[in-house]
Amino acid sequence: MPQHLIVRGNDRKQIFFSEQDRLYFLRCLGETRAQRGCDIHAFVLMSNHVHILATPRAEHGASRMMQDLGRAYVTHVNKLHGRTGALYEGRFKSSLVETARYFLACMRYIETNPVRARMVSHPASYEWSSHGQNMTGQPSGLITPHPEYLSLGKGAVERAESYARLFDEPQGDEEISAIRQGARQGRAVGSERYCKELSTFLGKTVRFVPQGRPARCVPFYREKGL
Repeated sequence: MPQHLIVRGNDRKQIFFSEQDRLYFLRCLGETRAQRGCDIHAFVLMSNHVHILATPRAEHGASRMMQDLGRAYVTHVNKLHGRTGALYEGRFKSSLVETARYFLACMRYIETNPVRARMVSHPASYEWSSHGQNMTGQPSGLITPHPEYLSLGKGAVERAESYARLFDEPQGDEEISAIRQGARQGRAVGSERYCKELSTFLGKTVRFVPQGRPARCVPFYREKGL
């Protein structure tokens, strides 16, 4: 199941102090995702937080990847910049993402973060995200294409064109709100059917919290170590 993962700087302070820091973070992400069996589909490195969309292929894969990544990166930053104390704002946040309805929306949300922050006018202008790789239609290296992404076209050119069209118009407020609230509150983001299937899988009743937006559900999935 895809997960939207977020790590923030302590007291909203920056976690990257140089280009080398960002490069080192991506290097660690590549190593830890391979070691922990996670596929990375999208990411963005902002100044004081990071978004990652990943699918773990092993039990506890996502949480262990984020723990290993945090230890390696924080050790690097503290040593390189002669700092002490907490770098991150506690534990990373996570939210399950329904594939059919929200997967591409979550990719779009992540890669347009620099645009919403008014750092650039288009995600293609921001160097520290997965947008450039995903725009090729055949991403490689750190990025593993998800079946939902591959369904955008029969080949790389068709996928690239379809993916580019996703960014032609601003993302809707309700979609953004659902993804944000899911991540902040640790809720799975999806349709009513998805939440019911999740409830069956977990063997627990999942409470719906629609509040005028697409259905969201409480994160009992953590008990399964997803």
